Amino acid sequence: MSVTIGLIRHGPTAWNRDRRLQGRSDIPLDTAGRQAVFTWRLPPSLRAWHILSSPLSRARETAEIVTGAKPEIDDRLIETDFGEWEGETLSALRQQLGPEMKAREDRGRDFCAPGGESPNDLINRLTPCYEDIAKSGRNTLIFCHKGIIRATMAWATGWNMLGKAPMKLHPATAYIYTLSPSGAPQPICDVVSLAEAKP
Repeated sequence: MSVTIGLIRHGPTAWNRDRRLQGRSDIPLDTAGRQAVFTWRLPPSLRAWHILSSPLSRARETAEIVTGAKPEIDDRLIETDFGEWEGETLSALRQQLGPEMKAREDRGRDFCAPGGESPNDLINRLTPCYEDIAKSGRNTLIFCHKGIIRATMAWATGWNMLGKAPMKLHPATAYIYTLSPSGAPQPICDVVSLAEAKP
């Protein structure tokens, strides 16, 4: 029997609104973000799924609000480590670093902040996590981060993170992937809006 995951990004934070790299900084949902998440609804097809969350509070609280239950925490679902760049904005880094920043961004899936992780590092971290989910036999909702969702999309589609992404990511959305027995996400992704789902 195939196992399916649904990746849901946490609600907005103050740093999201400022376009800051949050990474592993434990920035909570702000008031507006919390109010937004309270409007999200899981469709009936997802309500019986197992619930996993990143250890960061913004993901945990989103999971609790959306599902009404405390999620199981998996440290492997934490956001990308942005090292020395956490709290910075990409626009400021591009202005400050110029050609150095462009050279780093041109590495695609090997792009890495000083002291941080690359998307390929993230995929390596996710591989045993997804394999464990596949072996569990349980369809699973994962409350996580943009970096996790982008890395999963790149892994599934073979996107090298250079040029246009295979799909645009939206808030209040579950990205549904079927996992192979080894945990690899399959290329076809279903997209479910939580903003439009009916109670």
